[in-house]
Amino acid sequence: MFPNPLRDPRDRRLPRVPEPCALVVFGITGDLARKKLLPAVYDLANRGLLPTNFALLGLARRDWGNQDFAELARDAARKAARTPWREEVWERLAASVRFVQGSFDDDNAFDELAATLDELEGSHGIGGNAAFYLSIPPAMFPVVLKQMQRTGMAESTPDRWRRVVVEKPFGNDLASSRELNELVDSVFSAEDVFRIDHYLGKETVQNLLALRFANTLFEPVWNGHHVDSVQITMAEDVGIGGRAGFYERTGAARDVLQNHLLQLLALTAMEEPVEFSADEIRTEKLKVLRAVSLPEDLRTFAVRGQYEQGWLAGQRATGYRQEEGVDPASNTETFAAVRLGVETRRWAGVPFYLRTGKRLPRRVTEIALVFKRAPHLPFADTDTEELGNNQLVVRVQPDEGVTLKFGSKVPGSVMEVRDVSMDFLYGEQFTEASPEAYERLLLDVLLGDATLFPRNAEVEASWSVIDPLEEFWAGSTPEPYRAGEWGPRAADDMLAAEGRRWRRP
Repeated sequence: MFPNPLRDPRDRRLPRVPEPCALVVFGITGDLARKKLLPAVYDLANRGLLPTNFALLGLARRDWGNQDFAELARDAARKAARTPWREEVWERLAASVRFVQGSFDDDNAFDELAATLDELEGSHGIGGNAAFYLSIPPAMFPVVLKQMQRTGMAESTPDRWRRVVVEKPFGNDLASSRELNELVDSVFSAEDVFRIDHYLGKETVQNLLALRFANTLFEPVWNGHHVDSVQITMAEDVGIGGRAGFYERTGAARDVLQNHLLQLLALTAMEEPVEFSADEIRTEKLKVLRAVSLPEDLRTFAVRGQYEQGWLAGQRATGYRQEEGVDPASNTETFAAVRLGVETRRWAGVPFYLRTGKRLPRRVTEIALVFKRAPHLPFADTDTEELGNNQLVVRVQPDEGVTLKFGSKVPGSVMEVRDVSMDFLYGEQFTEASPEAYERLLLDVLLGDATLFPRNAEVEASWSVIDPLEEFWAGSTPEPYRAGEWGPRAADDMLAAEGRRWRRP
């Protein structure tokens, strides 16, 4: 394929379409594949972002033929597609859908999968390029990776690329993450491994970089001279659903704090990269993660909780210990909050408060910079009674956008200053809808763009923060909170100990 001489290779405004390739999904019948991956593949095809020579392969234990699998894939894609359904688009995709039946320890199944890839190279012109998506429990990684190594499917050559996508959690702690990283790196080269954190695919998270580094308005105050504290919240109104087995082993800190929230912290606190490239952005994020410090008083500044029976949106919600598959005496946390520091010149002395939880009042993810209070010297105390701290809030989900909160005079004959908000909403400002996170990340995998994917060092630096917390919490009982509340009282006390309070999203 010859490059277009009229196009600047640095120009990212024109759509980028991958080379001919195949996407191979292990665990194609699972929830993630049906609810996220298959709809994302359809949406990419509908937007014209998949190559003409593209194939989708699935491997699972079920005894299906290609036609049965294509029907399942169609139903899943149609149910959750973001873009309008067009039958002709799906028909083109369906012609390149293949299914291989077998278990992960079945040599014959992997031999057939390798043969199918070779066959598609001739029949569909995929050029030998393939991305393998491990939509399977981490315990199955060693078996699958060794099978891929045995069959030669993992080998990239000068004529073809082979990439692997690994879903979180990336281990249970620092030791297991290193073991997993070594295993993956023994089969694939480091640049061919894509560790997926779907939060980094959200449009607002990427806009955080534009907000900071494409404007002169915010950068001068984006530091400890002006910022009093930073609050990063990921709240979910749902419970654990049918994931009791996974959640009992993991808990909120390992499930969300270790990856999503620490990645958001890194993007918020990082310095400006020398260029907008994967290596340079990762370099700056890694500096932040290695500079994260835990509080000395973990008893006050590290809180975990577990939801009990309560009311949410007018519906009675059961407690965590009453959920199906959960140990009635479980000490697994469904809420975690911690105060962290970032020991850099820019952020020295600024607390970063992180919290995540299930069965909270509403689903929301946001990053809030809370600024120091103005001295208010010209005003009487009564003039500013209802004025709080200025805030810059980046909403990651839902209603993606940015809110700036500041003081304004109330109309009237007296001087009274209150908080007002200026809102920017993606949905109102731009006619094009934001792509779903998996849509963007799948496309980046096929393009080989690793900007939004953490590497080994970032994963290990994150575990270095979480492991001491898990060690401190080991054997303790989580603080109770009722479903529909914003977490346990101890989380409010954590901020109150320093004269602050949580922002109400």
